Amino acid sequence: MDTVFIEGLEIEALIGIYDWERRIRQPLVFDVEMTFDNRVPAASDDIADTLNYKAVSKRLIDYVSASEFGLVETLAERCAAIVIEEFKVERVRLKLSKPGAVRGARAVGVQIERTRQT
Repeated sequence: MDTVFIEGLEIEALIGIYDWERRIRQPLVFDVEMTFDNRVPAASDDIADTLNYKAVSKRLIDYVSASEFGLVETLAERCAAIVIEEFKVERVRLKLSKPGAVRGARAVGVQIERTRQT
């Protein structure tokens, strides 16, 4: 199976468990890999047949920008569910990074992989 990916998608969000975090928006970085059979769009050369990564990106930006979760784990789960349910992919691997959250580390975060339940 093929993979469609979005790498380094930066979105500002209200996220965190500490009081100071609840007062500021912080950058989050998303890497998303989605399983999708690219043979049909490759044959048709029609964007209507693709997994439109621009549409996925816009949906995640809209959702994450409006969210107010405490944990990156919760946000990652919700985003993975959106991709699977709304874009009909069989599998998604999502890495959510929170840059600057730990002194001395470029970023911390979670990486999850979810599969469509049949």
